[in-house]
Amino acid sequence: MELIFATNNRHKLDEVQQILGTGFRLLTPADCGITEEIPEEEPTLEGNALQKARYIHQRTGKSCFADDTGLEVEALGGQPGVRSARYAGEPQDSEKNMALLLANLVGHPNRRAQFRTVIALILNGEEYLFEGIVRGTIRQQASGIGGFGYDPVFEPEGYNVTFAEMDPATKNAISHRGRATAQMVEFLNETATVSASDCS
Repeated sequence: MELIFATNNRHKLDEVQQILGTGFRLLTPADCGITEEIPEEEPTLEGNALQKARYIHQRTGKSCFADDTGLEVEALGGQPGVRSARYAGEPQDSEKNMALLLANLVGHPNRRAQFRTVIALILNGEEYLFEGIVRGTIRQQASGIGGFGYDPVFEPEGYNVTFAEMDPATKNAISHRGRATAQMVEFLNETATVSASDCS
């Protein structure tokens, strides 16, 4: 089963492919001749995911999906949220984003947070949304070299390591993106076969 994943983020692509397994083959926008930046200008995760999926679908006519993820920190009123990837401004810089987050949490005893992913799937022209959430806390400092984004400062509930210290299989089994993707896979397995997406 082939699907276009509306992302140019190689880390995200590899992670989702691992979660999907061998029953699915992901195509990128570049595989379909789309090399420009995909717009994400909406004020919510749901809006951004739908905007990206619709952008790809309008240009290819193929079944596709897109995700948007935000880190929502209680003490910061849910920030950085939809602005997570660009929290410290342009261009995107994970190290600067984490540094700003930790600086903004100085003096806050409440370090509870959650990662939330929304996936928008367009299957045979119909739109579907899936959500995955994982709760945890923000560490005082970064730890670990795996993962990407805020993974080095996020410790999920029930664990004493950060996402960046976990092996990929463990992280994917409990992560926000893993949970949203698992819902999408369950849905796909229960519905009709996706039409071919060879971008030809």
